[in-house]
Amino acid sequence: MLPELDAALFAADELLLVPDYLMLRDGPATGHAVHVAGGRFRDVGPADALAARHPHLVPLPLPGKLLMPGMIDAHHHLTQSFGKSLAYGEPSEIFRRVWVPLESSLDDEFVYLASKLAALESLRGGFTTVCDAGTRAPGDIGAVAAAVQEAGLRCVLGLICNDGGNDSSAGEREAIRTHAARFLQHWSNAPLVHPSLAISVPEAASDEMLAGVSMLCAEARTVFQTHVNEHLASVERSVVQRGKRPLELLAQLGALGPQVLIAHGTLVTPAELMLLRDTDTAVSYNPVASQWKGNAVAPANLMAALGIRFGLGTDATRSDAFRLMDAAEAAQKLAFGMAIGDASSGGGWTWLDHATHEGARAVGLGHLTGEIAVGKAADFLVVDVDTPEMCTSVDLTWDLVRLGNRDQITAVFVDGRLRLWEGWPPDWDARALQHRLAHIAHAAIERAPIVRLHPTAVEHRRLSANRMDGAAGARNVQ
Repeated sequence: MLPELDAALFAADELLLVPDYLMLRDGPATGHAVHVAGGRFRDVGPADALAARHPHLVPLPLPGKLLMPGMIDAHHHLTQSFGKSLAYGEPSEIFRRVWVPLESSLDDEFVYLASKLAALESLRGGFTTVCDAGTRAPGDIGAVAAAVQEAGLRCVLGLICNDGGNDSSAGEREAIRTHAARFLQHWSNAPLVHPSLAISVPEAASDEMLAGVSMLCAEARTVFQTHVNEHLASVERSVVQRGKRPLELLAQLGALGPQVLIAHGTLVTPAELMLLRDTDTAVSYNPVASQWKGNAVAPANLMAALGIRFGLGTDATRSDAFRLMDAAEAAQKLAFGMAIGDASSGGGWTWLDHATHEGARAVGLGHLTGEIAVGKAADFLVVDVDTPEMCTSVDLTWDLVRLGNRDQITAVFVDGRLRLWEGWPPDWDARALQHRLAHIAHAAIERAPIVRLHPTAVEHRRLSANRMDGAAGARNVQ
């Protein structure tokens, strides 16, 4: 009889894992094993061959389990995630009314706590890497870096380099560039933190800063992040103020390229799609953000057909990789597929690929993570597929997209270390963090000058009841 799985079995420095299924680039394989050591996949192949090549290791069978790459969140805001319920029902450009005021009111301790909770949520949802687009909170971005490292989450961490637009002074621009260069250098060799530079939206920076930051990232071989062509209002402002749509402006400035990751790209013309393809600029496709905020849906299936690099991002909505893949497929079918009779709309494999190795390429980490392959970082999930929903599967890849749930994740590994076991970290008190942040979060929200345009569910019901009572009173008077 096989031993019952528990976290202690995964504590060794070297592991020879033998799952029922191993998710490779070509799809799920049976009868395979992986050798993990020093934070990397050292060997991958048929289980018998690996056992023969590594006789010093005792194979650890994982019955009923799938071992798959950890998923990549290509667009996150770690310091906003705790306030995600503030976004419900809000129209577009909520960053102006909610996120900027909220983040600007946070101190370093709150930034650390919020980031660590967001990192925990990401791990619980099957993400082993997130790409954070930067925080507007005052203070040292090191609080975010400390949080993700302690949680054990891999993070492409953006430093915001806004200079306010073309009215900025030469001194302001130079100070920002100097700070950015120091940031890139400081984190250049960190195992889990991968430095990046960000400009919130092109209108928040001068032409010189947009071009300069993009060039700095190209030279450092890191990622330049910016929100582009997300909302109609911002596209129109760009045309009025700069004479170009945001993506066209970046192209005119020479600020596009393989180092660039644009967030959203929901409002793109055919010519702009060609710009993305021809410059090898990457995109984060954020379908849940489109659902929640009501802006358009990026034509991700078309991007895939054109060879445009893209990953799937949560945009700090919900950190659930399986539901994100489901939303990615569903949004494409509803927005584009149904009108033209495209029943597949990319197929399940497209969304799994862009949640894993293609997502890693989009965030600049394709050389390091995103797949089960020799030499890549051992960032992976152990997923229970011995479930009623999947026991008769004929297409496990598509089943993961449509039927997979985060409660099926048994274990999460990042850099070869067990970070979560059955939803909770084995080496730090996540519930204490959760309770601490819950205790202070509402005070932070009350303190921030947030402007919400939509009532909460409780407020809505109270207002509806008042209207009904008022109408009933009017009828009685009549």
